[in-house]
Amino acid sequence: MTGFHWRSAAGLLRTGRAWAGVYRRQLNTTAVHCCHSSSAWSRHSNKMRIQILSALEDNYMYLLVDESSKQAAIVDPVNPEKVVDAVKQLNDIRLTTVLTTHHHWDHAGGNEKLGSLVDGLTVYGGDERIPRVTHRLKNGDTFKIGEMSVRAMHTPCHTTGHICYYITSPTLDTPAVFTGDTLFIGGCGRFFEGTAEQMQAALSSLGALDPSTKVYCGHEYTVSNLKYAVNVEPDNQTLRQKLAEAEADRAAGRPTVPSDIRGELAFNPFMRTNVASVQKHTGRSNPVDTMAALREEKNSFKPKL
Repeated sequence: MTGFHWRSAAGLLRTGRAWAGVYRRQLNTTAVHCCHSSSAWSRHSNKMRIQILSALEDNYMYLLVDESSKQAAIVDPVNPEKVVDAVKQLNDIRLTTVLTTHHHWDHAGGNEKLGSLVDGLTVYGGDERIPRVTHRLKNGDTFKIGEMSVRAMHTPCHTTGHICYYITSPTLDTPAVFTGDTLFIGGCGRFFEGTAEQMQAALSSLGALDPSTKVYCGHEYTVSNLKYAVNVEPDNQTLRQKLAEAEADRAAGRPTVPSDIRGELAFNPFMRTNVASVQKHTGRSNPVDTMAALREEKNSFKPKL
């Protein structure tokens, strides 16, 4: 996330009252930036749609709609009023479920307010620090939302309780995975509560999914991520093409999500830590050390304008 310094705010986040105060203040200061991208629909079949909703300066929320059961789920509803308005625009759809990737305020900070606006919500998450969580998940847990089958993938590193949500259904054309702050398009999250070894394991598990799986991440960081990736692999033509596409999308106000696993394996350096050209850039010879070196360099990387 941007615009917020976790180390300096660590003390504030230890109490629920202070944490909520930070959330309210940040919403007030970023309200003018709440629509960094146009809303967009991603249809996975005639019976399932995903609406991409922008929030804050660069966050994404995702509204999953199961047409057969008329149920909907929302991923990381940091702007609850926008979620409620989006659901109202749909005919006979009922919001039943919240899928929270991790406890950071810009992902879980809307849970309390949304719970006050919508009765009977089921709130999933992998961390006791998530507000209003009703179902605490562990790796491999499964559940259903209408005809959508959801599998929890525990991906600790950015936070210890981070969960990615893998969605499949007999009616889906392609699976989908909601990766929060673990996997970004062309990048990965910072290692706030974990290690390079954990991030390597997390991205390896995501990389083993069906290559056609659509990737819906938590932030619009794509252009800056890909500029760093070009620094790592300047001769990667697939990467350069992806950067050009992302820049065109952003210039037009379009979201760059979703990506897919096949693409990430081709251009995301954090998914390519076993590739010789990436290892050569870092001067390391194994994936975990390469992961650590990439993250350290990316933390202070400033792209050329």
